[in-house]
Amino acid sequence: MTPEQQKNPNFAICLNNQEYEASLEVGKLYRILSDQQAETHGFIRVIDESGEDYLFSCDRFYPLNLPPNVQKTLLAASH
Repeated sequence: MTPEQQKNPNFAICLNNQEYEASLEVGKLYRILSDQQAETHGFIRVIDESGEDYLFSCDRFYPLNLPPNVQKTLLAASH
């Protein structure tokens, strides 16, 4: 993954839901919204189980860059 791709992934897998069991599921793929200010403070903006976006610590997730056709399908399914 290139540095640019690491900065702007569209999806991430949850690795740790401790203290957020109602909001996050370990192993689940979540959509990421770009938030450069949050990222400078070690946070990632994620659409959680409620369908709302919240900030979580970056170390709870592993960012992924999926092929464009997969991203398109997942983004269409989430609307």
